Amino acid sequence: MTNNPSSQAISIRDYVPDDLDALIAVFRGSVRAVARRDYSHDQVMAWAPDEIDRDHWAAQGAGTATFVAVIDGRPVGFADLEADGHIDMLYVDAGHQRRGVARALIGAVETAARGRRLARLHVEASLTARGFFARHGFRVVAPQTVVVRGQEFVNVRMEKPLC
Repeated sequence: MTNNPSSQAISIRDYVPDDLDALIAVFRGSVRAVARRDYSHDQVMAWAPDEIDRDHWAAQGAGTATFVAVIDGRPVGFADLEADGHIDMLYVDAGHQRRGVARALIGAVETAARGRRLARLHVEASLTARGFFARHGFRVVAPQTVVVRGQEFVNVRMEKPLC
């Protein structure tokens, strides 16, 4: 068996409460390492601060369909799907970028959305994630500016019809 990370099997499973700390680490690491190419240091630190509200994250994980990508028993990415087809989060560990993890996650999200007979998926994609979503059939609806912890961010509202 090879140790090449790109050949490791990715499994997708539902979120469990024990995933909380690992998913926060994936989120923080992904934003801080990957989004730096499109956002300033101050923006990245506002987006993924040192202090994260674990109670809020736990409630969100418990109240939303959240899919966890696992390699060798370790969470390396996650995505969620809200009841109206909104994808609030899709993050992949910085060390597992471009290895099919995000593709597997968006596939799980789309399968779940179709199973729920949702008409569309929609997301506010960062500049960093815009290309990924476009490659998976999402189209830009409009650019927008949002404010997070006093920092302005440009992102894009995107959607994908499912019917």
